[in-house]
Amino acid sequence: MTSPARALIFGCAGPWLTPQERAFFAQAQPWGVILFARNLLDPAQITALTSDLRACVGRDLPILIDQEGGRVQRLTPPHWRGFAPALDVAQTCPDPARAFWLRGRLIAAELRALGIDVNCAPVADIAQPETHPVLRNRCHGTDVTQVVRNARAMADGLIAGGVLPVLKHIPGHGRGTLDSHLALPLVQAPRAELDQTDFAAFRALSDLPLGMTAHLVFADIDPDAPATTSARMMQLIRDDIGFQGGLMSDDISMQALAGPVPERALAALAAGCDLVLHCNGDLAEMQALAEICPILDGAALARLTAALARRQAPAPVDLAALDAEHAALIP
Repeated sequence: MTSPARALIFGCAGPWLTPQERAFFAQAQPWGVILFARNLLDPAQITALTSDLRACVGRDLPILIDQEGGRVQRLTPPHWRGFAPALDVAQTCPDPARAFWLRGRLIAAELRALGIDVNCAPVADIAQPETHPVLRNRCHGTDVTQVVRNARAMADGLIAGGVLPVLKHIPGHGRGTLDSHLALPLVQAPRAELDQTDFAAFRALSDLPLGMTAHLVFADIDPDAPATTSARMMQLIRDDIGFQGGLMSDDISMQALAGPVPERALAALAAGCDLVLHCNGDLAEMQALAEICPILDGAALARLTAALARRQAPAPVDLAALDAEHAALIP
């Protein structure tokens, strides 16, 4: 990937690009595009959409999706496999690490066939008793050891299948008791405790190529700003957790963040995010963001170039055999 990619990931409004979207993406040159259920009908339509997106920007545009399995699964039966919630697998499967590797590899095969090459998974947040239901059963375990083992396996399966994983939600969303789509969670746990738990999980996975921030406030570190827009938290992510991959914000239009969307985006970039993620497909908002968000350069461009260099062609596998093995592991 080379410039002129802009420090933005956008959504689009529907299953096909409108003429206005096509012209806008060609001019704005977002780094990537993320797909949601509103964009997805069937394999032929999705393959055409991903091809059209790349054609209109004139490069091998990263195309993202949230395909964790379980409740957050944009591609669903009958065209694609269904998967159990991650926490159920972590707690009941006799070999969860193998199950999560197979999950990642099978999902990657489905995504690659559609022209999608980045998956916003795995979730490395630690499930707590108080974790909000919007997140809890998406977690890969209830302690550091479980989460690291299972999230690593999921990421390795995705990479083996030619899809880049996005580690989320850095530096940890498991203590959030509110849904950050709707409100701003506040974490009161002391820094020393977080270092041994939530942050430790991400430290062990810090070599992954891409990551996504968390929209929540850590009161003992920066009580004034959510992690996405906190320079203090970004320094912690880079220096203490050691994450050196490309770092995108969580969706900048979520209600956990305050102020106009352009201000949120600039705050995230100023804090240290490499990319601003904007998911809702609102063309006017995207046009406003494209006017103010910069072309990638410097360290951010280097990190994202290194991340994309880790896209690989998948080795041939017997998908039917992997599917049968996965089914046999799931209670």
